[in-house]
Amino acid sequence: MALLSIITAPDPRLKIKAKPVKAVNDEIRRLMDDMLETMYAAPGIGLAAPQVGVAKRVLVVDIARENEKPQPLRIANPEILWRSEELATYNEGCLSLPEHYADVSRPARIKLRYLDHENEIREVELEGLLATCVQHEMDHLEGVLFVDHISPLKRNIILRKLAKLKRQKTTETVSA
Repeated sequence: MALLSIITAPDPRLKIKAKPVKAVNDEIRRLMDDMLETMYAAPGIGLAAPQVGVAKRVLVVDIARENEKPQPLRIANPEILWRSEELATYNEGCLSLPEHYADVSRPARIKLRYLDHENEIREVELEGLLATCVQHEMDHLEGVLFVDHISPLKRNIILRKLAKLKRQKTTETVSA
C-alpha cells in the first residue's frame, strides 16, 4: 500500500466528472487500499478517487471512531437508488478543503447500489453520518465539492483562503 497525494482546492482536477470502472480488478483494489491508507493517515472518514488525481468512480469510507474496529467500505460505480425526503444536516469538512467546515443538508437515508472490492454488486441502505459521508464522496465523482452546497459568499471566502494558502506554500517552496 502507498500514501497518495491529496489534491486541495482550488484545483481544476476536483471539478472533473469521474468515469465508471469496467470491473473491480487488481488495479482498482490496489487503488482502494491506497486510498484507505491515505484517508486514515490524513485523517479522514471518506476519500474519492478524484481527490487523489484519479478520474474514476471509486470511493472509500470508514466512519468508525478512533477506539472502534475499522469498518471500511470500498465502493466502485456507486448509484443512489432511493433518497429519503427527510434531511440530515452535518457540519462537513473535506480533505481537499483542509480546515474549512460548513453545515450541509442531505437526505438522511439512501439506498445504494455499488461494486464492492470483490467486484460483487451490493445494495445497502445507509443512514446518518454514513449516508452523509457516502453522498459527500459521490459528489466528488461529479466534480462537486461540499462548498457548492453553501451560499456563494461563504464558498468564495473559503476558496479565496485556500488559493491564498496555496500561493504562500508555492512562494515558500520557491524561496527555500
